[in-house]
Amino acid sequence: EVQLMESGGGAVQTGGSLRLSCAASGFTFDEWIIAWFRQAPGKEREGVAGISPGDQSTYYSDSVKGRFTISSDNDKNMVYLQMDSLKPEDTAIYYCAADLIAEFLGGTELQPHYDYWGPGIQVTVSS
Repeated sequence: EVQLMESGGGAVQTGGSLRLSCAASGFTFDEWIIAWFRQAPGKEREGVAGISPGDQSTYYSDSVKGRFTISSDNDKNMVYLQMDSLKPEDTAIYYCAADLIAEFLGGTELQPHYDYWGPGIQVTVSS
């Protein structure tokens, strides 16, 4: 019954911005970790950013730190990824993922061991 659905993708020029949204349902929001992953053609799936809605802890990959911001609206069961200063190398399919906090060890929040995934949404950054 856990469901995740991404929205807000599209095409933007280099230096532009997009905000992705993840609508979550079917679980107790503050007992889970929600994260964004991306996968570009020919590359492995990469953890981008994560958040623990319960305590608002956040996690970022080095490649997006300082450009992307993850946040949550716990009353609406929504997680957002604000993406600024976009580069062509940010082009990928972006996925929202969720899992129980109890399944994580410290430092593994951006590893792809999540049990639940949204269908993904395309982000394209052109030069």
